[in-house]
Amino acid sequence: MRILQLYIGGQRVDLFKDESVSLTQTIQNVKDIAKVFTEFTQTFSVPASSVNNKIFKHYYNSNIQGGFDARTKKAAYLELNNTPFKEGKIKLNRVGLKNNVAHTYHITFFGNVVDLKDVLGDDLLSSLATLNEYSQVYDFTNVTNYIQGYAPNTNDNICVPLITHTDRMIYNGDANAHEYGNVAVHGGGGNNNGINWYQFKYALRLQAIITAIEEKYTIANGYATDIVFSDDFFNDATNQEFDDLFMWLHRKKGNVESTSFGEAEWTTYEGASPGTPFGDSIQDTLSSFQNGQLTIDKQVGDDFSIRSPRVSLVLTPVASAPPPTPYDVRVTSADGQYNEVFITTGGLQTIIPVQTPWDTAFNNGTYSIEIRSDVLVQFAAGGISWRVEYEFREDDFSTLTGGIEYNNSATFSTSAVREFNITEQIPKMKIIDFLSGLFKLFNLTAYVDNLGVLVVRTLDSYYAANTKAPIVIDEYIDVTKSDVEVALPFKEINFAYKGLGTLLAKQYEQIFNSGWGSTSYTLNNQTYDAPTEDYKVIAPFEHMQFERLYDLDTSASNIGNTTIQYGFFVDDNFESYYGDPLIFYPILNNGTAMKIIDTEVASDIATPTNYFIPSNTLALQCGTSETSIHFQNEISEYLARETGNPNCFIDSIFETKYKTYIQDVFSNRRRLVKVSAILPLKIYYDLELNNLIEINQETYKINSLTTDLTTGKSEFELLNTLI
Repeated sequence: MRILQLYIGGQRVDLFKDESVSLTQTIQNVKDIAKVFTEFTQTFSVPASSVNNKIFKHYYNSNIQGGFDARTKKAAYLELNNTPFKEGKIKLNRVGLKNNVAHTYHITFFGNVVDLKDVLGDDLLSSLATLNEYSQVYDFTNVTNYIQGYAPNTNDNICVPLITHTDRMIYNGDANAHEYGNVAVHGGGGNNNGINWYQFKYALRLQAIITAIEEKYTIANGYATDIVFSDDFFNDATNQEFDDLFMWLHRKKGNVESTSFGEAEWTTYEGASPGTPFGDSIQDTLSSFQNGQLTIDKQVGDDFSIRSPRVSLVLTPVASAPPPTPYDVRVTSADGQYNEVFITTGGLQTIIPVQTPWDTAFNNGTYSIEIRSDVLVQFAAGGISWRVEYEFREDDFSTLTGGIEYNNSATFSTSAVREFNITEQIPKMKIIDFLSGLFKLFNLTAYVDNLGVLVVRTLDSYYAANTKAPIVIDEYIDVTKSDVEVALPFKEINFAYKGLGTLLAKQYEQIFNSGWGSTSYTLNNQTYDAPTEDYKVIAPFEHMQFERLYDLDTSASNIGNTTIQYGFFVDDNFESYYGDPLIFYPILNNGTAMKIIDTEVASDIATPTNYFIPSNTLALQCGTSETSIHFQNEISEYLARETGNPNCFIDSIFETKYKTYIQDVFSNRRRLVKVSAILPLKIYYDLELNNLIEINQETYKINSLTTDLTTGKSEFELLNTLI
C-alpha cells in the first residue's frame, strides 16, 4: 500500500482511507495531437473533517465572510510515499451533506500540464499573424518572378505553382494556334494566346506554419504554455518529406478578390517646393520641406513669441482619376507622438482644417504624409498643398500672422499595388485540425519531454527511439489471473484524403471506383471477423491529380511531352472549386517555354523556361527520390507517357508510415495480453510508453497502462512483439 497525500496551498488534506486514484496512459494518446500536453485529472471525495473544514473555510456556510472562493482553482500537489509526484490545481465542485451536516467535499485535481486543444481552442490558421512576414505584392511582375523561382526576394517559404483556379491550360506548338489558354510560345498572337497571370496564387511552406505556431503560443504572449516542437519531424530541414511540402493559399474560389487583399501600399509624398510666403513678419526658417518630410522649427525672438502653428493639408486629384476615387491619407510625426489616418471620399479634400484656437498638436518636429488607394490616383502639379500658418505675438500683445505653402511641383501618383496578405488568403482551417491532419497523414506521435518540448516523431521512429533493455516484470505480476485476447480490432482500415473534388480526381474515382491516392488494407484480401467493420484514416486536405501538358501540334517536329505540369482546380462541371486546403510538392522544373500574359496590359508578357510545377511526389524522377504523399502507389502524372516505369514511386505514406504497424495488427500471431502487476516506484516513475516489457522471456509493447496510485496496482494491456 502506497501513501498518497494531497496538499492544497501547502496544507495537508485529510483523505478517506479507501479513496482510489488512478492514472491511465495509452498509445492512442501520443497519436492524437489534441491530447498532447494532457495530464490526468482526478476527482477526490475528501471528508468534512476539522482539518478540511478549515482549508475550505466551511464553504457550505454562505454566511461566513471572506470564505473559500470556489470560482477559481487553487495550487495543489500530490505526494507518493512522501515523494513529490504531481503538481497542479484543485477545484471545489460541491459539498455533500448528511442530516444537514457537511459530510464530504468533492474536488477535482488538475495536472499542471495544459491540454493542447485548450491552448489552441478554435483558433484558425489566419490568426497566426507572423505569417504576414511572407506577404507579397500581387501583380504581374511579382507573380511571374515567383513562378520562376524565389527571386527577387529569395524567400523560399513562398512560391507560385502552376495551378490555375478557373481557366484550363493547353500546349499547342502550331504557330497558327492563337487562343487563350494555349501557353505555347511562338510567333505572332500577341496577347491572344497565353494564360493570365492572375490565374495563379501564392503557396506557403508548411514548416512556416509550424514556426508561426511556436511564435504565437508562448507564455510571454499570455498563453498557458510554450508550444515548442522538437526537430525530429518538424523543424528539420533534412526531412524533405515534410520540409518541402507547401499549402496553396486558396481562401476563396476563383480570382483573388480585391476585397480580400490587405491594405494598399502607402506611398510617401515627396517633391514639394515652397511657395511665396504670405502674411506679416514671415520668417522662412520656421519650417521646411525636404525628403518627403515637413519640419516645423518654432523660434522665440527677442521682441516677440510664436504660438503653436496651424497646419492644413489640401489635396485635389486630377480630373483623369476615376471619380469618385476614395483615398486615405496618413500624417505621422517622426517621434511617434502624432499618427492619424484620414479617410476621404475623393475629390478636393481639406485633410487638416485650419482651426481656432490654434492647433496645439503641431509643434516643433518633423512630419510626413503618405497616401494610398485601391486604384491609381494622380495629383497634378500643385494638387497637394501643405499650408503652415504662424501667429506672432509682440510685446504689446498685438498679433501678426503669416505662413508658407509647400506644393508638389510635379504629378504625384498613389500606388495601386495590393498586398497578398497571407493571413487573409490562407484556407479557413483550425490550427488543431491542421496539426491533427499532419498526425493522421504521417502516423505521428507526440509527447512532452522534461524540458517542455513537444517531441513529434513517426510511430515507427517513436518505438525505435527506445534504447532501454526490456523491463522485466515477472516478479511483480499477479500470476493468479491474466488474459490473452484476439488483437484484431477491425476488418479493414481505409486511408484517404478528405478532398477529392477536383476534375481529374473525380474522373479517376469514376473510372477506378477508388479515391485518387487512397487505399484500404485487409490481410491478404481476406475477410475476418472483428469487433468493428472498418477504421478510417482521413487526412483533412485536398489531394489533386495533376496534368502534364502534351503538345497538341500534330507535326512530327513538335509532337510529344512538354516539361509543363499544372493543376486545374475546378470541379467536374468545370466551375471554380474551393475544396479543402491543398498540400503538394512544388518542383522547380526547366525546359519548355510557356507564355504568361496580362489581358489588360498588352506589354506584360513573360515566357519563362523554368517554373514551379505542382507534384504529389518529392521528385520527378525515381532515381532522386521515390517518396510520394499518396497513401498508395499511383502512376506518376509526370512520367505517365514516358517509357520506363511510371509506377516507381513506391514510398507511399502507407508503405513508409503505416505498413509495419498495420501488418502487426492484422497478424495471426498478434495477441493482446492483459496482466496485473505492482511495480516499484522507481520502475513506475521511469516507465515510458515506448519501453518494451518482458514477461517469461517474451517481449511486449505497451498498448495501455492504468495504475491505482493508492494501491500501486497496474493493469497492463500488452501487444506481443513479432519478429
